[in-house]
Amino acid sequence: MKKIILALFCLGYSHLWAQDTKKEFDGSQWKAPYSLPSPEGWGVERFLVPPDFASAIPFKGVEDIRFTPGWGEADSKEYWAYAFLWYLNEKPALTAKNIEAYLAAYYTGLIARNIQPRKIPSSKIFPVKATISEITSWPGDAKTFHGTVYMLDYMAQKPITLNCLVHVGVCANQPNGFVFFEISPQPANSPVWTSLDVLWKNFSCTRK
Repeated sequence: MKKIILALFCLGYSHLWAQDTKKEFDGSQWKAPYSLPSPEGWGVERFLVPPDFASAIPFKGVEDIRFTPGWGEADSKEYWAYAFLWYLNEKPALTAKNIEAYLAAYYTGLIARNIQPRKIPSSKIFPVKATISEITSWPGDAKTFHGTVYMLDYMAQKPITLNCLVHVGVCANQPNGFVFFEISPQPANSPVWTSLDVLWKNFSCTRK
C-alpha cells in the first residue's frame, strides 16, 4: 500500500509536465550513462531540463529524481525528502546566487502547476525565497552549497522550509555536468539526510 501511495504522490509531482515531454523523452525508458542508486521502495522519475514549468533555467539535460518512501506522507520524517540529479549537456559555472535563482524559478513553477488541480486559494500564495551559500566542498565535489527554500507546500497548502544540500560533481574527461540536490525539511541531524547522502556517495560518473 505504501508503494502505491508513493507512486500516486510522485505522479502528483510529475504528471503535470509529462504530456508535454512524452513525445521527446520517455524517462521510464531512458538509459542513464551514469550510475545513481535506486533504493528499494523509493520512487524514480526522469524528465528533461529545463522542465516546461521552469524554462528560465538555462541548461539542457535530464533530471533524475529519487523520492523517499515517505515523500508524500505528511506524518512521516521523510515528508518532502528527496533528491535529484541534473545531468547536463555542459559544465555550468555555478555560484550561490545563480543556484538561488534556479531553485526559486523551479519551485515557483512547480507550485504554479499545482494551484488549479489542488484548488489552492490565491490568499495562500506567496513568493518563493531561496537562500544558498557555498560551504567547504565535500570530498570529490568541485563545489558544495547549502541553504533553504521557503515556499508553499502545495500538498499541505501551508508554508514549508526545505533544507538543501547541492553537490557539483567532478567527472573527468566528460563534457557533461552533474549537479546533485538533496532536499528535506528535516534538520541536519535527522536520519533522512544519511539516506540522501548515500545516494551521492554511491554515484558513479559511468554506468555500472
